[in-house]
Amino acid sequence: MSSETSHHKPRVAVVFGGRSSEHAISVLTAGAVLRAIDREKYDVLPIGITTDGRWALTADDPERMAIADRQLPTVAALAESTEGAVVLPVDPTNREVVYSEPGSVPKALGEVDVVFPVLHGPYGEDGTLQGLLELSGVPYVGSGVLASAVGQDKDYMKRVFTSFGLPVGPYEVIRPREWETDPAAARRKIVDFAAEHGWPLFVKPARAGSSMGITKVNDLGGLDEAIEEARRHDPKILVESLLRGREIECGVLEFEDGPRASVPAEIPPVTAHDFYDFEAKYIDSAAGIVPAPLTAEQTGKVQELAVAAFDAASCEGLVRADFFLQDNGEFVINEINTLPGFTPISMYPRMWQESGVSYPELIDRLLQAALHRSTGLR
Repeated sequence: MSSETSHHKPRVAVVFGGRSSEHAISVLTAGAVLRAIDREKYDVLPIGITTDGRWALTADDPERMAIADRQLPTVAALAESTEGAVVLPVDPTNREVVYSEPGSVPKALGEVDVVFPVLHGPYGEDGTLQGLLELSGVPYVGSGVLASAVGQDKDYMKRVFTSFGLPVGPYEVIRPREWETDPAAARRKIVDFAAEHGWPLFVKPARAGSSMGITKVNDLGGLDEAIEEARRHDPKILVESLLRGREIECGVLEFEDGPRASVPAEIPPVTAHDFYDFEAKYIDSAAGIVPAPLTAEQTGKVQELAVAAFDAASCEGLVRADFFLQDNGEFVINEINTLPGFTPISMYPRMWQESGVSYPELIDRLLQAALHRSTGLR
């Protein structure tokens, strides 16, 4: 706790932006979170990470963290300086955040009680930031190092789910060395997969989100281009068969008595897009249906699977679990997201709103849970 006073308001560092291809989505999420945090209850310190990795002091201005004229926001545009850097000491006995600029005396910004990371993708959602915060002894919202890493890597995520007996769809993985040393053999591996499971296929980065780098491939002709597009985001790629059915999502939130599932939502087919891609999600604002029109039995089943996935990956705090309800009536887990988006149109807060947890209450619950959870082994 801060040395100033025993009754001080907890200081929340909202860390956003980052080096991944989901930089702009993180800025959108930060804007929504900053609007929702109760300023009577918490002090707030916004810290943006630029695309080249600089930790910048940014304006506390949610209005500038929105899509304007179809243009996505960036940390660079919000930073108070083009060179100044925020430093979080890697020392569990000192939570003093320092700001320095070339040629100036470093300035203490005060201690931080809890970090709310709203980073998406590598270098933030994947356990790397969580590891830094563990070393620093600073509590933070969301899952720890292992669960964050598993939740980011769709290859190992599916392996974990399979080991716990949870249903996943057919997939194949092409590792970096396979493609770099023998692309013909890697291509044959995918063609054999298509022969067994049929076209079309989805080729995607193994460790990206927000539908970045995903291509729906209808035949062999589009395969190489799809692989290169995925590899622009991640040298390890995932190939999945088309699962015919409905896209269902479910939120999981940790309460005092353990994780609970929200009412599920459905992502309807997007007529203007080939699938629920980045443009459909964030630019054209495809609307999900909350709650999903499911039977009571189907709702109970998907909620049970969502909590089981949360537990299987050792998650904490929050998760959005994505499913396909296949034409045969069976659910298949597509993926979990350990730091789901909190943009105004994001499904996770909408599902909890429908479940009786308002947006500000959701933020407060996540912060209070983090403040009461120790760092280190737990």
